[in-house]
Amino acid sequence: MSSLAEESVRRNSESEAGEADTPEHDPHYEPIVSLPLVDVNTNEEDEEELVKIRARLYRYDTADHEWKERGTGDIKLLRHKENNTVRVVMRRDKTLKVCANHFITPDIRMNVHCGSDKAFNWSVFADYADEKCKQELLAIKFGNAQNAEMWKKKFAEAQEIVRTKCSLYTQDQSSDDDESSITRSEDTDTPEPKTTDKSEGADSEGVVLKLKELTVECEKAN
Repeated sequence: MSSLAEESVRRNSESEAGEADTPEHDPHYEPIVSLPLVDVNTNEEDEEELVKIRARLYRYDTADHEWKERGTGDIKLLRHKENNTVRVVMRRDKTLKVCANHFITPDIRMNVHCGSDKAFNWSVFADYADEKCKQELLAIKFGNAQNAEMWKKKFAEAQEIVRTKCSLYTQDQSSDDDESSITRSEDTDTPEPKTTDKSEGADSEGVVLKLKELTVECEKAN
């Protein structure tokens, strides 16, 4: 019995030693078809991110008169680096399909939704989530009140950026200022410039010439 035990121990030790001497096999196979890397444009390359918060988005279905979930994911405020427009962009988890895509305007009102401190709703005149312009009533719900308060604050800051720095709105303000200045200038009584009446001088010169002609004729007659 002892000899059998010693034999099994010896075989195990030899097998372990053989496995230790054998190098690890790392198979490497060249791909049959090589696929080049493709850069995918997200249309966000010229924009900077003001805020990104995870939330759940809803839309109001006017046909069924009820709120319907549109997706869960990260909602972002993106500011364009050149023209200072700001838009709301949200993509669904995993599929990354756009469920919100619209520009912020100064007249949008962010309202508390159903008395909750974690939800808001707002009306959008033109949302392009479905790749066509649609008027939507949207509602968003955050995980906690802190994220909801941060969203409301950043949204208000974005509206101020658009109102004061976006050329679409600053031009309208400048045109209104120009119109008001023109109105003020028209209302102001300005003295009329003095004009010299040249007709009197012309008449006097004509009288003098006629007198000279009469004098010459009288001299010729004499």
